[in-house]
Amino acid sequence: MSVQGLFSATSEEPSFYYFAYGSCMCPVDLKRSLGESTHHYVVGPATLPGYRLGFFRKSERRNCGVLDVVRDPHHAVEGVLYRLPQRLSPRLDEREVGYQHESVTVRCQGKVYERIRTYTVQEKLDQEIAPNDWYFSVVLRGAYTCGLPEQYCWQLFDHMHQLQQTQAFGRVLKSA
Repeated sequence: MSVQGLFSATSEEPSFYYFAYGSCMCPVDLKRSLGESTHHYVVGPATLPGYRLGFFRKSERRNCGVLDVVRDPHHAVEGVLYRLPQRLSPRLDEREVGYQHESVTVRCQGKVYERIRTYTVQEKLDQEIAPNDWYFSVVLRGAYTCGLPEQYCWQLFDHMHQLQQTQAFGRVLKSA
């Protein structure tokens, strides 16, 4: 069963749209932080034009590189659009320590959504840091579960794998 479009548009609860591109694409992982199931808040796969992904932050909690989006007019980032209840906003902010709100425009299911919340790294590193295997798998699980294009999933896999291989090779050279 697809998770797309399961959010009830008739809900009277105040809400906001949120574009997730990293581990928050995985509704199971997002549930861990927000304290409730998030599958039914998924609107669908979405595209953020004018940005690209990069691992420009090291998470101390996860002990690895974590995703960020940076402006780049020649790229686009695929992710997941959620419509979350406003009451979950403080918990989402707590999860995204080291990130700041950014208002973006995304495309989802043939519609353009403006003034969508996403998070960008406040203090970006000069070079990317590889994700660990746990983060790698959560990001891919979210991308696949929420229906991101297969080609994009493979590009994401390749990018993360190349970072891991490059940094592992660098550690081998330093220890020799």
